[in-house]
Amino acid sequence: MFSRSTFTADLTAGAVVFLVALPLCLGVALTSGTPLVSGLVAGIVGGIVVGALSGSHTSVSGPSAALTAVIVAQLAALGSFESFLLALVVAGLIQIGLGLLRAGFLAEYVPSSVIKGLLAAIGVILVLKQIPHVVGLDDDPQGDMAFEQPDGDNTFTELGDSLFQFHTGAALVGLSSVAVLLLWDRVPRLKKSIVPAPLVVVLWGVGLRLVLDRVGGTWSIGANHLVQVPIAENFSAPVGLLDSPDFSQWLNPRVYTAGLMVALVASLESLLNLEAVDKIDPQRRNSPANRELLAQGAGNIVAGLLGGIPISSVIVRSSVNVNAGGQTKLAAVVHGVLLLVSVALLPTWLNMIPLACLAAILLVTGTKLANPALVKQMFFEGRYQFFPFAATVAAIVLTDLLIGVLIGLAVSIGFILNSNFRRPIRRFVEKHLGENVTHLELANQVSFLNRAALTKALDSVPRGGQLLLDAQTTDYIDPDVLDLIRDYVQKTAPARGIEVSLLGFLPTYDLEDRIQYLDHATRELQSSLTPARVLQILKDGNERFRAGRRLTRDLSRQVHVTAQRQHPLAVVLNCMDSRSPAELIFDAGIGDIFGVRVAGNGLSDEVLGSLEYGCAVAGAKLILVMGHTRCGAVTAAVQSAATDGQAPKPSGTEHVECILRDIQQSIDLDQCRALDGAAEAKRDEFVDDVARAHVLRTAARIDRESEPLRGLVREGRIAIVAAMYDIGNGAITFL
Repeated sequence: MFSRSTFTADLTAGAVVFLVALPLCLGVALTSGTPLVSGLVAGIVGGIVVGALSGSHTSVSGPSAALTAVIVAQLAALGSFESFLLALVVAGLIQIGLGLLRAGFLAEYVPSSVIKGLLAAIGVILVLKQIPHVVGLDDDPQGDMAFEQPDGDNTFTELGDSLFQFHTGAALVGLSSVAVLLLWDRVPRLKKSIVPAPLVVVLWGVGLRLVLDRVGGTWSIGANHLVQVPIAENFSAPVGLLDSPDFSQWLNPRVYTAGLMVALVASLESLLNLEAVDKIDPQRRNSPANRELLAQGAGNIVAGLLGGIPISSVIVRSSVNVNAGGQTKLAAVVHGVLLLVSVALLPTWLNMIPLACLAAILLVTGTKLANPALVKQMFFEGRYQFFPFAATVAAIVLTDLLIGVLIGLAVSIGFILNSNFRRPIRRFVEKHLGENVTHLELANQVSFLNRAALTKALDSVPRGGQLLLDAQTTDYIDPDVLDLIRDYVQKTAPARGIEVSLLGFLPTYDLEDRIQYLDHATRELQSSLTPARVLQILKDGNERFRAGRRLTRDLSRQVHVTAQRQHPLAVVLNCMDSRSPAELIFDAGIGDIFGVRVAGNGLSDEVLGSLEYGCAVAGAKLILVMGHTRCGAVTAAVQSAATDGQAPKPSGTEHVECILRDIQQSIDLDQCRALDGAAEAKRDEFVDDVARAHVLRTAARIDRESEPLRGLVREGRIAIVAAMYDIGNGAITFL
């Protein structure tokens, strides 16, 4: 709190917040029907006590306009302000209890769209509410932020009245103050100066008001357009103005009901504002919510004992603090100290400040909160973000903060339920080796609202088909839905000849994971497939690999069933390059393909023997020779050919020469030597052309050099296919 690097910034920010908070404290007290001094007490305690105890760096606490309705209602229920002060002490104790119980986690469940809506709504309210004050229409207290006003007007009618009932002198002060603030933000030298613009505006407003008073007439600014701090006769007089709790009411149950209501509302508002303030903190620091509840509880106990009104974190003061450059909680404490000292010692000087210049500060702050860029951002994030955001803004502007947030939460929950109701499952068909499988992937949360959609999806499975119910990403399934699934698995599916596979269900659901469909190669399947069909299976697997839709497999089951025997469908001869794993590229399971990997797809007696074993003995129906782009072995062979064998061999190699000589059989030497000085892209293209030619040559050599394999090809029992794999996009080109 006393960092040397931030001390000056916090000091000036605290002074700015003090100037703005002063009329707001008085306005909230006036609107609540409590003594004016109670609002000042709440502001002082919120700054000094809560500011010192809070873990937030930028939040500023004090009397909140959102608590006005609660104060009025509980005052009417209790009958006296002294009884209400006792209820406030009880509220503070309850808040401390909530902090000890770590109830601050509740704020984490408020969607970011609602929090951003809260910030934008406060900005809109500040603009709408302060425009009348900027032009001198001060009938409504500056601390009243509610839509419906005590004088019978509302935010919009008051705004309309300001067009015709403005005060000439106050309007000149207010509009010129707005101009100074905007100019200050746009001139780099002024913006970086140690003197904050709001302080300059206050001094400008006081000076201009004195000049206008000399002009007189309609330009003179009367007391009803100035700050009105109660003036005591002597230094000790303010203490005599303070009320004390009526402890004789401690057995009155209404006191505890009122205390609970104040505690809940004040805690909720503080947690919401804390989340909102952290979002506008330039350093994006996270404030401890539970500690905030403890600090707010302590503040309300002290406020109740000293005759103040309820305290909470207030977004208006906090946003002014952030915009004024406040960096630590020292700014909040300074604002409280200044309230205490100035109210006690400098009330006459404070009463020289025009409300119009303070309103200008709040208005400019509001324009920064209600930033059009934020609205645009929320709009382009989609309706699931924009509509809760817009509903929160509209509801807060037309009601109050807490009701607006609750409406925003309701809209957000409605969209979540609608999304879950409309898409409780994802349905698609997987082409496994044996047959097609209808895959139903359950959502993260499956409630009773999803029962109808799931029933419809289950009914769509064809008779005699295969069904996979996938709950791997599901955290919760409603008991009604579990009953539906159990009934389908045990009765409906057998009656329709449907085999149901289950995956990812928790042990507590009494549904055991099992795979019923064929997801590995068997002797029967191998015997029934033609080489063309095996080739199509590999093509389909590569499409799934590229699209990120790999088949759902039980690999541990495949390990078990293939432990004693294997019946692969194809033999893949590919390079040893780490970027071309055949099993992944073709989305194959364990036991589906033989893999022969050697640098540069070279052919040797050992490789030919492996290919013959895979087809003639193990029964594979396809030999796929697969090269790839940007092959290191081919690149080395090209470099060696271009220099007549003078290029140095890769460091640490002894037997690589035979691999390079084999690849060089596929190189056009004249074209290779012509590459000298060519662009890198041209050389890469030539290397890929050589790799393609080498793959075709290797496939032809297999047919020419192996009599058993050539015989199987002539009989139509196997096929030999060449292909190129693009390591850049994962696609296979079959040559």
